[in-house]
Amino acid sequence: MSKNKMIFGFHAVTSRLRHEASSVEEIFVDIGRDDRRMKDLVANAKAAGVRVMPVDSARLDKIVGTRRHQGVIAFASQLALARNLDELLDAIEGPPLLLVLDGITDPHNLGACLRVADGVGAHAVIVPKDRAVGLNATAAKVASGAAETVPYITVTNLARTLRDLKDRDIWLIGTSDDGEKGLYEADFTGPTALVMGSEGEGMRRLTRETCDMLVSIPMFGSVESLNVSVASGVCLYEARRQRIAKDI
Repeated sequence: MSKNKMIFGFHAVTSRLRHEASSVEEIFVDIGRDDRRMKDLVANAKAAGVRVMPVDSARLDKIVGTRRHQGVIAFASQLALARNLDELLDAIEGPPLLLVLDGITDPHNLGACLRVADGVGAHAVIVPKDRAVGLNATAAKVASGAAETVPYITVTNLARTLRDLKDRDIWLIGTSDDGEKGLYEADFTGPTALVMGSEGEGMRRLTRETCDMLVSIPMFGSVESLNVSVASGVCLYEARRQRIAKDI
């Protein structure tokens, strides 16, 4: 079996074929699926010169370890999106918009955060190396192709990275239930890094203390907080709305 990165699900595999077909080594598809969606994927793969291997669904289940593969698995080389942070920041035109995730442990949340980051045009997602889930196949599937398009930067020391961002005049806006301002009072039009805490404990103390500002998301119902990926979407789209209003 290939030692390359495993990608599964129609969105993730189709996105890789569309953006970097040459990186795909082979694709395994469910021999029992003969619908239009599968036919289109197989045709695109063969047109790109990618080997397609029809196998039974039981083998696909065994390869992935779950049945949530939609009948398609690809093995491909890792794309070089996770570049050096300084190099990435130097290449950005206009004020950066970054998403910092402090200790996300659920791959579904990570994938959803990557998807919304792609949707709003965020320049990168920054995560700590430790105490966080990696960009595994489940996260990539949930991201629906965004794992192939959004730079994913893993850092050894998140607190030091945040200080480096501040040295570059990037404003650190963290989210917290007791934020000193509401989300819609904050200014996201300048160089901004939105900092989100983990699913259960929120931001770690040092991360929280390093932020320039803490904002809260207004809640009008009975629940106390939002899922981290939903909260990221709410905040990032407010940032994009403000930038569109100022033609940034």
